[in-house]
Amino acid sequence: MLAKDLRIALFSGNYNYVRDGANQALNRVMASALAAGAAVRVYSPTTQTPAFEPVGDLVSVPSWHMPGGRGEYRLAKGLSDTVKADLAAWKPNVVHVSAPDILGHRAARWAREQGLPCLASLHTRFETYPRYYGLGFTEPLLVWLQKRFYNQVDQVMVPSPSMAALLQQWGVTTPIGIWSRGINHARFNPGRRDNAWRRSLGIGDDEVAVGFLGRLVLEKGLGVFADVIGQLRARGVPHRVLVIGEGPARDWFADRVPEAVFTGFQAGDDLGRAVAGMDIFFMPSVTETFGNVTTEAMAAGVPVVAANATGSVDLVEDGKTGFLVPPQDVTAYADAIQRLIEDPALRRSAGEAGHSRVRGYEWDQVNAAMIEAYLALIARSGR
Repeated sequence: MLAKDLRIALFSGNYNYVRDGANQALNRVMASALAAGAAVRVYSPTTQTPAFEPVGDLVSVPSWHMPGGRGEYRLAKGLSDTVKADLAAWKPNVVHVSAPDILGHRAARWAREQGLPCLASLHTRFETYPRYYGLGFTEPLLVWLQKRFYNQVDQVMVPSPSMAALLQQWGVTTPIGIWSRGINHARFNPGRRDNAWRRSLGIGDDEVAVGFLGRLVLEKGLGVFADVIGQLRARGVPHRVLVIGEGPARDWFADRVPEAVFTGFQAGDDLGRAVAGMDIFFMPSVTETFGNVTTEAMAAGVPVVAANATGSVDLVEDGKTGFLVPPQDVTAYADAIQRLIEDPALRRSAGEAGHSRVRGYEWDQVNAAMIEAYLALIARSGR
């Protein structure tokens, strides 16, 4: 079988209605599959105000607003009779599920019933989210549920070796492959730095901007970020705070870090300029499976201070491209950031090393691994 013979049915809880790292990766890999001649059909909740145009044919599935104060997301109800009829008429030869939600479970079961190979890609450490909302006691249950889900599919694709190791630690015995992430190097590079833009935000050329990049939600470690900035402030370490992104926790974050400059949502080349405008990228999140924003900062020549957790450990070389810090250790984070603030030569060398470190991350190359996984899976299934 060749790539042009693939008929991929992708199931996503959020393919294009809210922009995030997971659906950006899914749209990119579907674009690569289409470019290779494959047929693609995507099943996902939709809204009247999508964040961007989807790649491939998009079929809307019935859904509810997500409970728990996250109404910007939708929770798919499963596979309606209409969706099942569409699948039967379209006749996929491989099923791809992107989350262990209701839709993912129902799609995986449908694939088993049809005798179709089913691949799951892992994007998010859902088991870590409840700890940020006072529900940390549910984490063992969520680990068990994910283990059960990933052991019921035929192939799992994770974005980093650290995530593969974590799944194996959970007891997942399904074959695990790596589908990494790429970078738009034309957009994210040191040449995008624009001091005039920084000055328009009130950040001087000689001021060190500690940056946050991502969706403003508690599970990105906003609380730890704010505590570290507070400690730097208490120490009298000169710095500025540059926040790139939007999200439901924006007001909460602004109250905690009132001196921060908020750029709001940035896209395209404006995003590349904003990232290059940081002097230090601070990533305290422990929920990452890869860390797209980390590679974007590194590509822009920005040194990274990150949690010693999944995703970051595969990207950041401690002491060379930045620093890895024990999660939740506010003092250690502040020490690492202070060291970079006070040593311009170290900032420069770490930024240069990071830029070199991620040079090989190209979307065409990493997406080829997913297409090869589809073909190998179909070959193993004998279809």
